[in-house]
Amino acid sequence: MTGANGGGQTLAEKILARSSGLDRVVPGQIVEGRVDLAMMHEQGAQTVGPFHEMGADHVWDPERVVIAIDHWVPASTEGAAVLHRILRKFAQEQHLPHFYDVGNHGICHQILAEHGWVVPGDLAVGTDSHTNMLGAMGAVAAGIGPTEMAAVLALGRLWLKVPPTIRINVNGRFGKGVTAKDLVLRVLGEIRTTGATYKAVEFTGATIEGLSMPERFTICNMTTEMGAKCGMVAPDAKTSEYLEGIAKHAAHPLRADADARYERTVEIDVDGMPPMVACPYSPDNVRPLPDVVKEHVKVDQVFLGSCTNARIEDIRAGARILKGHKVAPNVRFIVSPASTSIYKQCLDEGLIDLFTDAGAVFTNSSCSACFGGNMGIIAPDEVCASSSNRNFPGRMGPKEGRIYLLSPEATVAAAVRGELADPREFL
Repeated sequence: MTGANGGGQTLAEKILARSSGLDRVVPGQIVEGRVDLAMMHEQGAQTVGPFHEMGADHVWDPERVVIAIDHWVPASTEGAAVLHRILRKFAQEQHLPHFYDVGNHGICHQILAEHGWVVPGDLAVGTDSHTNMLGAMGAVAAGIGPTEMAAVLALGRLWLKVPPTIRINVNGRFGKGVTAKDLVLRVLGEIRTTGATYKAVEFTGATIEGLSMPERFTICNMTTEMGAKCGMVAPDAKTSEYLEGIAKHAAHPLRADADARYERTVEIDVDGMPPMVACPYSPDNVRPLPDVVKEHVKVDQVFLGSCTNARIEDIRAGARILKGHKVAPNVRFIVSPASTSIYKQCLDEGLIDLFTDAGAVFTNSSCSACFGGNMGIIAPDEVCASSSNRNFPGRMGPKEGRIYLLSPEATVAAAVRGELADPREFL
C-alpha cells in the first residue's frame, strides 16, 4: 500500500486529491471531496426527508444534480408511484432542471453516460450501487446512501476514505464470441465478491486500451459485485471521442503515475479464454461456459437487459445470434434497452421487429427484470439466463430461483436453444 513516505499515486488517489484540494492523498486518509455530479433515482426519495431535517432549504448547485426514474417505469405499484411523486415534487421545489421522467427515461447510469454528465477527473456519486459504471470515464464514481446524498445536495461535499487500489492488468485478444462481460466474470471469479471491499479497482493493459466505451462500462459496472468503492479505466482518446459534443462540464483527465503503488496487481491473459458464466447463487461462482453447457441446464426465462449489458451494441450483438432463429418453446425472452434513446435506435434499425418476430417481448427502457421488483419476476423453481450483474438468492424474486449471468451473445443463445449454450456455435 502507498504510505506517507511518498511514491506515485493511483488514478483514484489523484482524483480524490484533486477533488479535496490536496497535492496528494494516501489510502485510509479521510478527505472532504467536492462533488462534481450527484445522481438520484427512486431510492433518492429517501433523501428528501433528511435533506430538510438537517435544515437545508436549497440544493447547492441544481446544474450538478440529475434525477432519473428507472426501476419502476411506469410505476407498477402504489409505493413506486409515491416515490416518483416525492421526486417530482422535490425537483419542482428545488428548480432542478435535469429530471429524466417517464417518456424521457432510462437506467440512471446509462443516462449519465450518454448525456455526458460524468467526465474524466470527476467525483460523481449516486444513490445506486452500480454508479461504479461511470468510472469508465476516468472518474471516481461511487454509490452512496440516502443520508449521505442529503448532505451532498446541501453542501456539494462529502467525507470519503481514500481506498487502496487493486490493479487488474489485462493483455491478450478476445477470441470469437468472447466479450468484455466474459472478462469481468473471470475477474470476479478471481477477486470474489468481497475481495475488493471498499477498494478502487483500476483496469489497465493492452486489452483494456482496446475496449470500446460500452465495453469499459460493462467491466466497471461489475466492480460493484467485487465490493469495490469504484471501478476505473484511465481516460484516453476513446473517452474524449465518446464525450465530444455531450460533455456537460470541463474534464480534468488524470492517469496513474508510472510508479503508483497498488495493494496488489492481478494479471489476466485473455488469449484462449472461453465464454464464462456465473452460476447460482453468486456472481463469483464463475465457470467456463462450455463446461456448464455439457450439463444441459434448461432455462425458463431469458433476460437481455440491465445497466451492465443493455446498450445498443449489446442488443445488436444479441440480434446477430437471434437472426434466423425463434425463441425456444416454453421460454420467455425479455429484452429491455437501457434508455429511451436506445429504444429509438432499436426501432429505427428494425431490431424490435427482429426480436418480437422471433418470440421475444421487447419492453420500454428500465431496470426491468434485473432487480426482482418490477416485470419479469421468476417462480421459485425457475431458471433465468441473464445479461445482468447479480444472481444472489432472491435477486429476481424468490430466493429459490436460479440465475445464470452471461454475455448478451450467450444470453440470446440460451433463448434459442432453450438451455445454456455456447454462443460460438451461432457465429
